[in-house]
Amino acid sequence: MRSSPGFTQLGFPRPGKAQIGLMAVVFVVWLIFAIGLNWGGAPADVFELLVGNTSAILHGEVWRLFTAPFMHAPSGEGAVGHMLSAVLGIYFLGSRLEEAWGAGRFLRFVLLTSLLSYLLQMVVELVLPASLGARLVGGAWFGLMPAVTGIAIAWALTFKGETVRLMFVLPVTSGMLIAFIIVLAVLRLIAAAMPPEGLIAPFGGMLFGWLLGGGSPSPLRKAWLKLRLAQLDSEARREGKRRRPRPNPGGLRVIPGGRSDDDDKGPDGRWLN
Repeated sequence: MRSSPGFTQLGFPRPGKAQIGLMAVVFVVWLIFAIGLNWGGAPADVFELLVGNTSAILHGEVWRLFTAPFMHAPSGEGAVGHMLSAVLGIYFLGSRLEEAWGAGRFLRFVLLTSLLSYLLQMVVELVLPASLGARLVGGAWFGLMPAVTGIAIAWALTFKGETVRLMFVLPVTSGMLIAFIIVLAVLRLIAAAMPPEGLIAPFGGMLFGWLLGGGSPSPLRKAWLKLRLAQLDSEARREGKRRRPRPNPGGLRVIPGGRSDDDDKGPDGRWLN
């Protein structure tokens, strides 16, 4: 149920179909690799073949860009937390967005934010010196957290002034959420605390969360509509100039002639010529 401004969401959010499907994909993919790598004897190469790697993508392994967002750390101390962060981020903040946008736009937003955030990270890695790029991006990057960051920004900008209880406990306003996300990303960057998604992709999530989800229509769509309107106005002005009557340089004009009504006859009954 949609809340009014200032309402604190106390109960369990009711996820939409797109949310449920997305959370299920994240969990099932993680579970398959966690069981397969930790207990099934599957080679780690299978996982490494699906995560993001800038050099590998530039050498033709383009599928990595599309599979990387759905891969989450399958083992290690932070494995469960990495997967749960993505699932819970989608759950707590995605319900209102899917309700407001619809399932189609919500899924497009998540996928585009993920892809564009990682593409931006690739570009940054390519333009920076190799040593600095390695410290900011790392050899492999993966996870849906850039999209979750985008979801948080979109939620905060769409429902300004509202409050949500994250993890059912912590009340967070939209402004506090934006500040927390920015500060956390900056502190990680300063500390060189490399998350699985890299240090640049979260900033991409913020940027594209605003561009693609910061309102209805989104800022990006507003800019496109303004550009399109300007083009149509320009075309209309050009068409008006083409249809404008041409000047008559000789000063000649057409005088109506020929027979008309009887009123055109002279006093003597003859036609006037």
